[in-house]
Amino acid sequence: MTLKLAAIQMDVTPAPTPDRLARAQRLIEQAAQAGAQLIVLPEVFNTGYRYTDENYQRAESADGPTITWMKSLTARLNIHLAGTLFLRDGMEIYNALLLIAPNGRAWRYDKNYPWGWERAYYREGRGISIAHTELGDIGLMICWDCAHPQLWQQYAGRIDLLLISSCPPDVSNPTFEFPNGDRVTFDQLGPAFRHIKDGAGNVFGAKLNQRVAWLRVPTINTVGTGNVASAIPDGLGNLLLMLPFAPQLIKYLPQARQLRLSCGMTPGCKIVNATGEVLSECAPTAGESFALAEVILAAEHPQPIGPQPPRPVPWLTYFTSDMAIPWLMRRLYRRDVRSQIADK
Repeated sequence: MTLKLAAIQMDVTPAPTPDRLARAQRLIEQAAQAGAQLIVLPEVFNTGYRYTDENYQRAESADGPTITWMKSLTARLNIHLAGTLFLRDGMEIYNALLLIAPNGRAWRYDKNYPWGWERAYYREGRGISIAHTELGDIGLMICWDCAHPQLWQQYAGRIDLLLISSCPPDVSNPTFEFPNGDRVTFDQLGPAFRHIKDGAGNVFGAKLNQRVAWLRVPTINTVGTGNVASAIPDGLGNLLLMLPFAPQLIKYLPQARQLRLSCGMTPGCKIVNATGEVLSECAPTAGESFALAEVILAAEHPQPIGPQPPRPVPWLTYFTSDMAIPWLMRRLYRRDVRSQIADK
């Protein structure tokens, strides 16, 4: 079976939801006109990406404007459409990936591993999701989740296609900015930080393609484009976590609460075939655009051969991204999310 896919790349800068939906719709309509049957939007496509308390207010319910818009568009264009949004579910917020069919049926996957500071705005999900669609059995994943081999293992031999919705800032090449005008990069912070530099490029670059070749199913991944400039939640706590590895930062403790970060976006908007070959991709400089390609789905679920490729980044990246920083961020989430939801 052949299937035509489109991976959409959108600017990461936050904007009002109606504006971002209108921009997404133009790209979706162009991709559908080009024959795309399955179209994937980047992570938090309806809001943009930034570490800000506005994320609480912008979380939507299952009958909110974004999902309503997705269902209307899939029915009108006769396509399958996927993308993630901040979803209110009871008294919690999740980063939920929705895949919606033309008949309105929806499948949901919640991000298992909120990256670092993201944990301040939503909680983690649990387990994988396989969408049994008329196009085939589709595995769902979000951004940083794809750096975790156990999730790939759970999909192995059970799917025809893997769908990843991502919007990864290149936090492995950041610039930290302080109120006094000082700017600090990983190169200035010592060997531990140089060790984890460029990790995002590994996660979404050639090492992703290698993992796809191991899984032996076509894969589509979306990313954002542009630049992120944001305050860092709990800047003081983050600076204290960094001090054992970069003690020279101690002079910035009085300014730490106003710590900011800027970085570019990690490239990786692409469609990859079952052998790990990139069939189509968007250049980061292309702005808002889409990659389009036709893939071949196997008659039966492919089975991996041999061991998985090694983890794409060092253990220190997992420690900081999955444990140390989220440990700080959970306190912010518990403090803020319930009051924000209660006000809705």
